[in-house]
Amino acid sequence: MQSLIAEHAPYAALAVMLLTFAAFLFERHPPEVTAAGGAAAFVILGLVTPAEAMAVFSNPAPLTIAAMFVLTGALVRAGVLERVAGAIIELAGDSAVKAVVLLMVGTMLIAGFVNNTPLVLILIPIAIRIARKFDIASTRLLIPVSYLTILGGACTLIGTSTNLLVDGVAREHGLEPFSIFEITPVGIVTALSGAALLGLFGRRLLPDRRDAARIGEQGQPEFLSEAAILEEGPLTSGPLGEAKALKPHGVRVLGLRRGEEIFRENLDGFVPRKGDRLILEASASELLTLAADKALRVGQRRPSGLGAAAEAVVAEAVVAPAHAGVGRPISELGLGGRFGVRVLGAHRHQHRPGKDLESVLLRPADRLLLEGPPAGLDAMSQQGFVVSVTRTSGRAFRRAKAPIAILALLSVVALAALGVMEITVLAMIATAAILLLRCLDSDEAWGAVDGSILVLIFSMLIIGAGLQRSGAVDLVVSGVAPGLAGLSPAATLIVVYLLTSLLTEMITNNAVAVVMSPIVIGLAAQLGLDARPFLVAVMFAASASFATPIGYQTNTLVYGAGDYRFADFLKVGIPMNLVVGLATCWAIAAYYGL
Repeated sequence: MQSLIAEHAPYAALAVMLLTFAAFLFERHPPEVTAAGGAAAFVILGLVTPAEAMAVFSNPAPLTIAAMFVLTGALVRAGVLERVAGAIIELAGDSAVKAVVLLMVGTMLIAGFVNNTPLVLILIPIAIRIARKFDIASTRLLIPVSYLTILGGACTLIGTSTNLLVDGVAREHGLEPFSIFEITPVGIVTALSGAALLGLFGRRLLPDRRDAARIGEQGQPEFLSEAAILEEGPLTSGPLGEAKALKPHGVRVLGLRRGEEIFRENLDGFVPRKGDRLILEASASELLTLAADKALRVGQRRPSGLGAAAEAVVAEAVVAPAHAGVGRPISELGLGGRFGVRVLGAHRHQHRPGKDLESVLLRPADRLLLEGPPAGLDAMSQQGFVVSVTRTSGRAFRRAKAPIAILALLSVVALAALGVMEITVLAMIATAAILLLRCLDSDEAWGAVDGSILVLIFSMLIIGAGLQRSGAVDLVVSGVAPGLAGLSPAATLIVVYLLTSLLTEMITNNAVAVVMSPIVIGLAAQLGLDARPFLVAVMFAASASFATPIGYQTNTLVYGAGDYRFADFLKVGIPMNLVVGLATCWAIAAYYGL
């Protein structure tokens, strides 16, 4: 059997690759599982040796991608991306056009330097909030957010994992590494063409369904809470409208309680005093950030039996439907005395649960943000007071660390652009720095790394090595080259772009990038052409997935968030593919002198 496979190795390798691609297409398993299965088949059949399989782990691209995940995670934990997104709304004021333009321009600029997935996760609720504020259908904004994130990410080497992967394959084949901004001139033309299409024809191509969005406040629930001012400080030194602690977009002050009186008008000019209580709405992360301020007490008073704050945990719980507490105000429940638990905030789906925290009349399915000992939370669950008690995913922002996180990313970009050191080494040093300086904890850093993408990448690198070793790449090149021999270099470039783009719409972008890169390198050599422009075409075409929600992960995110239909992507994505593809091929041909 092994001898038969060895004799027909190129065909066996192509057969395994086609079966792997078919498995990607039918989606019976997650992409990383399919890729791992394909890589295992290459090793088992002897199409790639164990030593060659292990050698792919020396490829610098996956390490760089993992480090960029961590750097992006630091920006999220430091509140940088959230602060930038909030500033977009503040700058827009009452202008819908300005808000949309700022959102889209900001999306493209940020996407060039951070990982796309967490960026889109942050921008989804921002886009939905803008849509609601200006009475715009969220379906008109979410697809453009994904598309412009893709276009912005393609403008730099570090903007998307696809570019880093193509660069890694090019290095393995002895080509000169791409610099961080080498593809930026092409990327600018590409981004402007896509933005122009959306700006001119978006109203006709994008669906207008006002009630479509299902993520936003649901994805990041906002809790009604109170914050008591315990001592004099920055909050009492000026009007509320100038208080930095309340500036983040995710915090809204609804009122100020002074004694028995509640003020709700003209709060921006109100100067708080020690002992006042701020009535506010905020996400769990923002509430925990405020709770870290010793001058404030967020939520109810700490029960005397609660003990040290270090012993307490923060959890979210859903109020059980049949319990005596339903219909009673939170202030009368006595949770501190019974369970040693205090309420930090209350959330009710699509409604504000009350005028202030203490007066909230609980309803079934209300969500409570609780702090207390694990035993107390368990007792509440066992007695049927609440159900679905889970540790909150929100963490306090470390905004004081924001300059460090920004400096780390800028240093990687600047030093890599100047050629001081390899981008992989720079990214690893920056990762070590932000961990040592506590921009984020180690568990958050490892959680920021998308392991499924790394498994997919390493698996596809093994498949790529097997295709190269078995002679499958040479077989494909020798079969394709005669048909392209009579074409001009520019026409050949268009063919490469179209083939890569078509595959990306059906198969995950990283897999396509790894398979197509060695093929185009061999094809360019066979035709006597420089491989560099063709590799750039693979970079852009493998990222430019617009016609389906499955070709790129940001499309998948907004697909669920906006409750889109598959046909919605076809309607706007096919024109995007055509316009962006033609603009990109023209820009590459002009830039590289084809």
